[in-house]
Amino acid sequence: MINETKSETEEQMNKTILSLEKKLQRIRTGRANPSLLESVEVDYYGSNTPISQMSNISVEDARTLSIVPWEKDQVQNIEKAIQSSDIGLQPATSGDVIRVIIPELTEETRKDLIKVAKSEAENSKVSIRNQRRDANAMLKEFCNEKEISQDDLRRGEEIIQNLTDNYVTKIDLLLEKKEKDLLEI
Repeated sequence: MINETKSETEEQMNKTILSLEKKLQRIRTGRANPSLLESVEVDYYGSNTPISQMSNISVEDARTLSIVPWEKDQVQNIEKAIQSSDIGLQPATSGDVIRVIIPELTEETRKDLIKVAKSEAENSKVSIRNQRRDANAMLKEFCNEKEISQDDLRRGEEIIQNLTDNYVTKIDLLLEKKEKDLLEI
């Protein structure tokens, strides 16, 4: 019972970490990264499609992304989608290639992006704590139904707490790394 609860909780906590990693990747630093365009979707024959599924996105240099659509008639649609997205980037088209130049971050923008990153990290910590609460509630239920003893309950809660501490530390490390990236000039 305890091992099953632990593995279920660990699986949920892993999903939280993966979700945080994706969210932090979308927060732009001063460098070009194809993941910046992950959230941008293009109206492609009536359905919203991520740019990465309809073009080749590559890093041209430290601050330039190059987008080459597989269908040449989609260049304008991709350009429009980037302009209307909330990522604050302006595309420049030359023939069949769309270039997105990542502007340098100002001090104020860096601080705002760090606030966003901290907020995402805090939301993830709350999620981890909620998963701990749910796991402990499950263990208490097992104890009330006499499926495990009081000693097993305490041991299980301790295992879940250690798991929680480990994942909160992982979140702190991810945030620290992102802050370092954002402050790097």
